[in-house]
Amino acid sequence: MAAKVPGQIALHHWHDSGYHPLDYAQLAQRVRQCAGQLHSLGLRPGDKLACIDQNSLALVILYWACIDLGAIFCPLNPRFPKAQIATIAERYGFNHFWAGETYQDLLPEPGLTLTLDANSFASESATKSETSEQASPPQIDTTRPCNIILTSGSSGMPKAAVHCLNNHIASAQGSTQKIPLALGDNWLLSLPLFHIGGLAIVNRCALAGAALTLPASGLSLARQLEAMPLTHLSLVATQLVRLLNDAPEILKGLKALLLGGGAIDERLIERLTPLGIPAFTSYGMTEMSSQITTARANALGSCGAPLPGRELKIVDEVIYVRGETLFLGYLGDKSPHEINIPLDKDGWLCTQDRGRFTPEGELLVLGRTDNMFICGGENIQPEEIEAVLRSYPGIEEALVFGIPDQEFGLLPAAIIKGGSPSPEKLEAFLCQHIARFKRPRHYYPWPQVEQTGLKLPRKLVIQAVAERHGLAIKKPA
Repeated sequence: MAAKVPGQIALHHWHDSGYHPLDYAQLAQRVRQCAGQLHSLGLRPGDKLACIDQNSLALVILYWACIDLGAIFCPLNPRFPKAQIATIAERYGFNHFWAGETYQDLLPEPGLTLTLDANSFASESATKSETSEQASPPQIDTTRPCNIILTSGSSGMPKAAVHCLNNHIASAQGSTQKIPLALGDNWLLSLPLFHIGGLAIVNRCALAGAALTLPASGLSLARQLEAMPLTHLSLVATQLVRLLNDAPEILKGLKALLLGGGAIDERLIERLTPLGIPAFTSYGMTEMSSQITTARANALGSCGAPLPGRELKIVDEVIYVRGETLFLGYLGDKSPHEINIPLDKDGWLCTQDRGRFTPEGELLVLGRTDNMFICGGENIQPEEIEAVLRSYPGIEEALVFGIPDQEFGLLPAAIIKGGSPSPEKLEAFLCQHIARFKRPRHYYPWPQVEQTGLKLPRKLVIQAVAERHGLAIKKPA
């Protein structure tokens, strides 16, 4: 985009109590400067650069600099403890490290010293004059590994999912079929870069020539939207509920609101209608480079048909996917240089998600196969119960899991965020919509667990409640 629309705004970043724009020419110059620093410090094609920071200008620059160099960008969650980061780094062969100033102590070894803050680059005027004299952009192999995103693993050790640039290009191009993105648009990077949803926003904006806005540290979401008007926004349902309760007018003007984290309550969709905001839901996963299907938010809870570059089929209510957005595979357990991808003989990846198609051919996600449990010989799909609980007035979020019971094997229990009606009222409400045996027998308040991505961190929430209340929870296989 630096060659096509050099003067178009590429990025808004917060500095000195205000937002400052960078156009594509200026961003490209900073990326070249960063790539030069990384090369001089020994980073070579195929090397893995582990980066620890909240969303920042430096992190975005490092991503594109790794693309230029042919290195592999490996963003890590700053909330990981130092010991876990060291274990991950050794297991997956991360051989270079960088961290933002706040997170230097998390590095397993001294990180690279780079000048990436807003004041350390050449001045704006110098950058503009230098840009016209730059050589042609580097030749990029779009099929080679370009990033690693860690996915949660049932064993406690995250899997390292590897993508190439072609995966991200196909993902971004397909996304625009349902959510158009063009020059002059502006998308908030509300999801962290160590999640595929955050990286997808960066790639979509770059491909479309749109602007990316970095979150301002210390500002609430409402204040954030006041400080920088947006056209595109990604939120989870609980964030949307708070905005609609506190400052609904702040959402006016959005061209698209992408909602994630599970089924969206019909009443929430109805509250958006008077504001004229196009709201979308999607089904996606790290292994498919973010979105697989996308649809306008609807009362049925369907997620749409597969976007271009994706294929989806359902066998015995289990969802299988493949296509141009399918990742390269996972880094091997025994060798960090091996990439393995668990496909069947026809190239399909089993998602472990359950689903079915509506008569119109749109996907309905029923839940995870590994979330299902058996209560007294009956199958319990937690997501079915959660959807009903979320429809109860005042409940923002709900999570259902099984508690060991001598008679029934596992009994449903629920964790509730928001309103706290009596169990008797909830039971009467639930039994109008689901079979009586599916009702939760115990209710617990929502713990203090941060949701950093669009998907609910089920395991962390259940673990926090189990530890606080002394529950014996069966760990996933």
